[in-house]
Amino acid sequence: DLYRKVFIFRKDPSDAYVVLRAKLDQPLQNVTICLRSYTDLTRPYSLFSYATKAQDNEILVFKPKPSEYRFYIGGKFVTFRVPEGRGDWEHICASWESATGIAEFWFNGKPWPRKGLQRGYTVGSEAAILLGQEQDAFGGGFDVYNSFSGELADVYLWDTGLSPDKMRAAYQSLRLPPAILAWKSLSYEVKGDVVVKPRLRE
Repeated sequence: DLYRKVFIFRKDPSDAYVVLRAKLDQPLQNVTICLRSYTDLTRPYSLFSYATKAQDNEILVFKPKPSEYRFYIGGKFVTFRVPEGRGDWEHICASWESATGIAEFWFNGKPWPRKGLQRGYTVGSEAAILLGQEQDAFGGGFDVYNSFSGELADVYLWDTGLSPDKMRAAYQSLRLPPAILAWKSLSYEVKGDVVVKPRLRE
């Protein structure tokens, strides 16, 4: 249970990452990812990387610059432009549904205009799921200049779309529905220089 704790990725650039273990029984038609990050990086970095043997960017949340997030499904991406950070925690949720190909993006509890992405696609279930690095091969192939440096918390992955109420609840750290990956019951393995510490501020 990592409630009120954070992963601190201490080095920049870094070869460290955290492996997340999820029980996925079948391919995903719907996906929601939420997480909170705190960093002063201005170069590109990866937050959440879910790779299969067929597709290294099966699901990817990537920040190429301070004013932009990219959300990938099956190697294709949509871009969401955000206000540049003011040295504070940023909470994001990104969701996608295969049936409509609609990608939703929530930034600090507010929805951004929805975009179209990979209608009819299915996300593979045999995945390597990492925080802090972008996979260019299954479970590896890292570029240290896409690595994350800073603090990460409140990481969740669901195989459903979340309602607007639940998206806001994720931002406020309230009760959430059962998840494939849940911060309060996370199965993880640290690789390299990552430290778990209490969160300093809300």
